[in-house]
Amino acid sequence: MADIKACFEDAGFSDVKTVLQSGNVLFESDKTAPRLKAQIENILNKSFNYPAKAQVILLDNLKGIIAGYPFGPAKTGYHQYVIFIEDDLETQLVLEAGKVMGEQVQGGPGVIFWTVQKGMTLKSPFAQLLTKSKYKQFNTVRNLNTLNKILAKQT
Repeated sequence: MADIKACFEDAGFSDVKTVLQSGNVLFESDKTAPRLKAQIENILNKSFNYPAKAQVILLDNLKGIIAGYPFGPAKTGYHQYVIFIEDDLETQLVLEAGKVMGEQVQGGPGVIFWTVQKGMTLKSPFAQLLTKSKYKQFNTVRNLNTLNKILAKQT
């Protein structure tokens, strides 16, 4: 994460902070999200020599996403996730997930909210849908606790 932080600072971003070992980077910018996405992917590609995919979420949008989590407090033995998804694939994925039993899945603008039993995050039927080639490269999954830590780090 120190290398990622240095990479962003070297590229001219200000007030750069990283969160946990999650790949999340907070920074100040006056650029649009699409422009930032392209710039960040280019920086990471050059710095770390891999085809990076980045998603840029504005802080106000993140606050709204967290506040809109539809499944209430975490039940014992379950994880709460937000899946950030691109290319308007959330509707298609939620429709496909309608066939999944035992998991709570609900779409939102650019996200999917998901609750899954601990130990099943990578094995559940919905998790298997996320690995399909039409979705895999267009999503990133974050635990709701991690998202709350991002907000806490911003204050």
